[in-house]
Amino acid sequence: MDNSTTSTWKIDPGHSAVQFKVKHLAIANIAGAFSAFTGIVQTDRDDFAEAQVHLEIEAASLGTNNEKRDDHLKSDVFFDVQQFPTLTFDGSLHRTIDNYALTGLLTLRGVTRQMTLQAAFTGTGKGRWGDTRAGFEVRGRLNRTDFGLTWNMPTEVGGLLIGEDIQLQMDIELIKEEVAATL
Repeated sequence: MDNSTTSTWKIDPGHSAVQFKVKHLAIANIAGAFSAFTGIVQTDRDDFAEAQVHLEIEAASLGTNNEKRDDHLKSDVFFDVQQFPTLTFDGSLHRTIDNYALTGLLTLRGVTRQMTLQAAFTGTGKGRWGDTRAGFEVRGRLNRTDFGLTWNMPTEVGGLLIGEDIQLQMDIELIKEEVAATL
């Protein structure tokens, strides 16, 4: 990427969300979110094709609206936030027929796996203070056991307490860093 024409965009955490869902008792979804995250997108194209993406999520910022469950998820049985304080994703956006694929490496609980997420570009516009903004909706799935999140319990009817398939949903608003003119 030619740095003279590269644009850097930062995630606006106040206008973005990183969320997930997982089946409980194989009958209902439990939703959660991470409230602390940062990210940078670098691109030398106006359409974000081939943009480089870096995302960091603070594992301890996980919340499911249930303190006891959150403490269990943050423990060494699941995310082990003391030993693995961040989740990271490094990848790139690639044009597809109708939108983008976000392909890269997700590191969660010390395990790194390649994954591809679907990304829909939702547009650009000017922010309240004249800054340039862009939006993406990102969706995907992962199997939690691929990352060492294997804790589970059988139910009375033979199923599992917690599903292995995790649905990911990120609504991302980016702010373009403006480069100061030099004389």
